[in-house]
Amino acid sequence: MSRPANVVAVDLGGTTIKAARFNAQGVAEESLRLATPSSQGPEAVVAAVVRAAAALVRLGTRAVGLCAPGLIDDAAGVVRFASNLGLRDTPLAAAVADRLSLPVTLEHDVRAACLAEQRLGLGSDVQDLLVVVLGTGVAAGIVSNGQLVRGTSGFAGEFGHIPVHADGEHCACGQHGCLEAYLSASALVRRYRRTGGTANNAADITARLKTDPDAARLWAEGTDALGRALVTSTVLLDHQHIVLAGGITAAGEALTNPVRRALQRGLAWRAAPSVDISPLGVDAGLLGAALRATDASGLSGSDGVAPLARRPRMKGAGHRVAPKTKSATSPAAEARAR
Repeated sequence: MSRPANVVAVDLGGTTIKAARFNAQGVAEESLRLATPSSQGPEAVVAAVVRAAAALVRLGTRAVGLCAPGLIDDAAGVVRFASNLGLRDTPLAAAVADRLSLPVTLEHDVRAACLAEQRLGLGSDVQDLLVVVLGTGVAAGIVSNGQLVRGTSGFAGEFGHIPVHADGEHCACGQHGCLEAYLSASALVRRYRRTGGTANNAADITARLKTDPDAARLWAEGTDALGRALVTSTVLLDHQHIVLAGGITAAGEALTNPVRRALQRGLAWRAAPSVDISPLGVDAGLLGAALRATDASGLSGSDGVAPLARRPRMKGAGHRVAPKTKSATSPAAEARAR
């Protein structure tokens, strides 16, 4: 007996691999999370991705969508370089396809998040969109005239390396004055510790904005840096809407209000585009990977199947893609992965 069509998506992160299977109504029927075994080497990382996808494939699965950080060659399905994962010229899509005998797509995680925002989030009625993900690093997805921008080498969107201060803070990329050296989670923690403060993450710093002058100063410098970078991108690309995503957006209006002011200050001769926080949360990349799988599967309205044609929802859990969490070593998961 055949089962209704579905797609599987896997989001490979530096610390966690998230995966889910989406049915024809855009509902994530089952999901799992497991730790990324990056310390065990690239072969272990690839094997974990294959195992996560295999655990969710069922009769009716038409395609698998993957997303990952780093320099991604989506046309070839290859992770050209991902330092945190130890991957270099790794044919990730082929590894999954060989195991499952299904079409497999690979997309940059931030572009996948941008695709989800374009179709399912705040960009659904927008032709020119910028999605900036503020996490351990900073990157962006760009939609211009309704099309996702990839660039000549497929590396478009390195937003964190827009220079905002000449001869400013040293950046891990080798340049000075990059946005990422001011308003990434890692930069905030590093700069705060340099003042003598103690913080484990960006949330520790934003919690002290009203009581700690050093935290307030560094946050102000970071939000100003983001505003400056957004001025550059807006003048160049004329965004209709800017969406902020990633862990730092948990700061809410403490982030959006100063960024909006800094952006408007830098655009004295025109109105600034709107700036909002993504409603899709941490699962945006996973949703984008599912959309890419849907596109590659050949599914269309003509056969009555349109996975993710509307914003996904979880049974009893809003739109979050985590109704159930399985241990990577559970007997059921291991049995399905073999």
